Amino acid sequence: MAVISSSAVAIQEKVSLSLWQLALRRFKKNRLGVVGFWILAFMYLITLLAGFVAPYAIATQHSESPLQPPQGIHIVHEGSLRLPFVYPMKVTRDPVTFEKNYAEDKTNPQGLHLFAKGEEYNFLGFKTDIHLFGIAEGNFFPLGTDKLGRCLFSRMVVGSQVSLTVGIIGILISFTIGIIMGGISGYYGGWVDMLIQRLTEVLMSFPRLPILLALSYVIPANWSSTYVYLGIIAVLALIGWAGLARVVRGLVLSAKSVDYTQAAKALGASDLRIILRHIVPNLTSYLIVTASLAIPGYILGESALSFLGLGVKEPMTSWGILLAEVREGGFGVLTRTPWLLIPGGMIIISVLAFNFLGDALRDAADTQTRN
Repeated sequence: MAVISSSAVAIQEKVSLSLWQLALRRFKKNRLGVVGFWILAFMYLITLLAGFVAPYAIATQHSESPLQPPQGIHIVHEGSLRLPFVYPMKVTRDPVTFEKNYAEDKTNPQGLHLFAKGEEYNFLGFKTDIHLFGIAEGNFFPLGTDKLGRCLFSRMVVGSQVSLTVGIIGILISFTIGIIMGGISGYYGGWVDMLIQRLTEVLMSFPRLPILLALSYVIPANWSSTYVYLGIIAVLALIGWAGLARVVRGLVLSAKSVDYTQAAKALGASDLRIILRHIVPNLTSYLIVTASLAIPGYILGESALSFLGLGVKEPMTSWGILLAEVREGGFGVLTRTPWLLIPGGMIIISVLAFNFLGDALRDAADTQTRN
């Protein structure tokens, strides 16, 4: 019996796998990409369950606790081990400067409970008052409070619904426009191609940030927070489709000239059938990769506008709005209230996670690789 080498077995196994299985195998080998995927999966799960995870409403003010530092979770009290608890914060005054300081009251530990009752909120169309965690008496601020005594953790969790969804919705709009315009330009050519390409060149020649600033001023000041949110998405999407349309045009031109597309056309297949059956599948991997790399631009765009006071307005919140308090506090924030910088860390983590995921998807979609 002939001995089959291990390399031959590996080659035979690789041939038997489909393109999607090979892509998944290449993706799993990219550790940063896998980590980025799970980070984003966790973030979007928290976003979906924001009302349940956040212990307080974003507008609830605790006037007795402005700029309170984060409270730690403990399991040891007076040398004995016990269930997780927190120490309430008491206010003290500096004897020299009379500045307000917070200190843990270690004589009164408060037990931390899961599925605790709190403020009522809407969850999937139903009203409930059950939250992921809470304490029976007093308040618990895991990430501290802002200058109005609002829970930073709750505002950051709810704010993720704006900061993390703006990219998803924006991509759906810009990719729809870009794919349609680029597909028409590449498939039909002629004067249609020339007209669309000149339009994309005009859009791509405009500087991005000044357009965002100018168009944000066009949005009426009396619009509700929801309309402002949708307006920002529309602005970001309408100036972001041009580059995609140029690339889609090139891909369609390439796919249109291959043998199976020409054969389908010779057999009398309609343009719509050729586009959907033979051209669009060739664009799928590229569009998935491009979307994962483009979403961070929308997150940063919304955060920048909100940080400058030109984006989402109160009572709605986002990570950019939360960072605006850092701008108002100046450099003193770094020493007095550093916890206000945490939303900026969430922006960095989400953008890096999307970039790692996009790089991994790009490598996985590369059919020329051998691994």
